[in-house]
Amino acid sequence: MTTKPDQSSTGSHTDKRQRLETKKEQAFLGGGQDRIDAQHAKGKLTARERVHLLLDNGSFEEIGAFVKHRSTDFSMDKQHFMGDGVVTGYGTIEGRLVYIFSQDFTVFGGSLSETHAEKICKIMDMAMKNGAPIIGLNDSGGARIQEGVVSLGGYADIFFRNTLASGVVPQISAIMGPCAGGAVYSPAITDFILMVENSSYMFVTGPNVVKTVTNEEVSSEDLGGAYVHGTKSGVAHFTSPNELACLNQIKTLLSYLPSNCEEQAPLLSFELAVEKCEELKSIIPDNPNQPYDIRKVIELVSDKDSFYEVHKNFAENIVVGFARLAGRSIGIVANQPAYLAGVLDVKSSQKGARFVRFCDCFNIPLLVFEDVPGFLPGTDQEWNAIITNGAKLLYAFSEATVPRITVITRKAYGGAYDVMNSKHIGADMNFAWPTAEIAVMGARGAAEIIFKKEIQQADDSETAWKEKEQEYAHIFANPYRAAERGFIDEVIFPEETRIKLIKAYKMLENKVDTRPRKKHGNIPL
Repeated sequence: MTTKPDQSSTGSHTDKRQRLETKKEQAFLGGGQDRIDAQHAKGKLTARERVHLLLDNGSFEEIGAFVKHRSTDFSMDKQHFMGDGVVTGYGTIEGRLVYIFSQDFTVFGGSLSETHAEKICKIMDMAMKNGAPIIGLNDSGGARIQEGVVSLGGYADIFFRNTLASGVVPQISAIMGPCAGGAVYSPAITDFILMVENSSYMFVTGPNVVKTVTNEEVSSEDLGGAYVHGTKSGVAHFTSPNELACLNQIKTLLSYLPSNCEEQAPLLSFELAVEKCEELKSIIPDNPNQPYDIRKVIELVSDKDSFYEVHKNFAENIVVGFARLAGRSIGIVANQPAYLAGVLDVKSSQKGARFVRFCDCFNIPLLVFEDVPGFLPGTDQEWNAIITNGAKLLYAFSEATVPRITVITRKAYGGAYDVMNSKHIGADMNFAWPTAEIAVMGARGAAEIIFKKEIQQADDSETAWKEKEQEYAHIFANPYRAAERGFIDEVIFPEETRIKLIKAYKMLENKVDTRPRKKHGNIPL
């Protein structure tokens, strides 16, 4: 709505109170009831509804409700709305302080202006000073075109603060509507991105620009919808069927995280039971090439119903997520034998590295379940820099100083053995099940190389090959050579895994580790 210029400050106390009430009502209505109704007609919540559903009841305190834009070009001086298209402030989630901004699509399509950006920057600065998470609810058409470079400068101010806050306080971005052009880069710098199916999308250039430049015809959903970013690009860490589910996901996610880099994640009360998990005895198939679902191992070892998977539908050959072990928040990275045999490739390496670095930023101990036959071969992988991307995961584990434990369930072959949190790159405790196979490669391939001449000269080459394969397997396809060297701290029965891990993390809870003094490392990006 258009507001009239402020009148003089004269008048009774009642008039002054009425004036404040009027301004509050104007701010609360955003772009007006008609636009609010239009937002609801699309199945979307308003900016304020999202805030109040996310935060504890009655905890939200708004900052900057009366801010207006300063633009005068293109008749903008005749269009003013209280708050200028973004609701900002602070409140609590489960009693813990958070800072929040929620873009209001009913005001200029949620477009970012100079003052809109200033409001966001203000609460980001406050979050940094007070050590609390930043949550952004994004629903914006992008930069406000009428303001030109001033709007672009506002985006850059936000990007800069995102970078400064990275690793200091958790940053969470929920995409609740359009997020295009410069608007996508702030979420991209934050720690986690959530998207709503069929009503949110992210792209640098929209369908019209794509058609003009490349002559491709594509819808907004197919170009940058939740499904695309949740499965193909990996931009979205979580997708939700609706906005309420998305807001609940944010609450769940925060429950595993500390408020800042100086704190520990909340420790839930827990009564330790020492019973063994008998189901783990038979989880590894007798056939070493037969798959099994590593999620089952994770669920049996961690506290009941505590595993919260991240990036579930992207790079499914590696599983990452948060869980609790005796009430303690941990980050889990696990090869998934049920998908591509659990190999490491470009996307899974990126996925794992990003998650490991987040956990290390925020003092969340790492647990690795390893069953990896190696890196995925092929021209596609080599041409897409599997070398550099595999090195990202190696680098992430190597620089991590949080407690780090690895459990080798079955295969640990080649360079992938080194990369998956081996003792050699700083893991604190390395366990192996009796089914573990720690070797340069599988027994069959190794026998073919080592005993090539003997196999070729044998009367029955296939029988000779099998004999040599068994010989190699007997020597190397087990955890005992590595245990003899101290690369494995203990070979354990699978059913003992949970209690061994609980004790090990308890032992490591006061771990202090340092790295050489430097400005920062140069991760192979």
